[in-house]
Amino acid sequence: MVQENTHSLVVGYILWIFGFIGAHRFYYGKPISGTIYFFTLGLFFIGWIVDLFLIPRMDRQADERFTAGRLDYNIAWLLLGFLGIVGIHRFYLGKWLTGLVYLLTGGIFGLGILYDFWTLNTQVSEINRLGS
Repeated sequence: MVQENTHSLVVGYILWIFGFIGAHRFYYGKPISGTIYFFTLGLFFIGWIVDLFLIPRMDRQADERFTAGRLDYNIAWLLLGFLGIVGIHRFYLGKWLTGLVYLLTGGIFGLGILYDFWTLNTQVSEINRLGS
């Protein structure tokens, strides 16, 4: 069985630039280490530098773990990263009600955005699995 590419190596490296706040780790579905990186500046920049070499492996693991389908992970992550506070990523996922709630509450005052950083890959994967 051929595994489809769900995550982009290029996007992973672009997010790695901001990786000292855990962006690339959240993107590849590693929310616990992403949170640790967020609070420790990429484990005091040492882990961040090591991740430069680990990103290809994280990309392969994400491709194996998450389901490809009609929704694109890269688009969902870009929408969350840049427009999450107004819920645009939620509209993209087809979650109109929570998209409106995010729009009216600033992403439920930021806590909803944190939740989505932890769960966005799973949300997209579930929608893709149901749509297949």
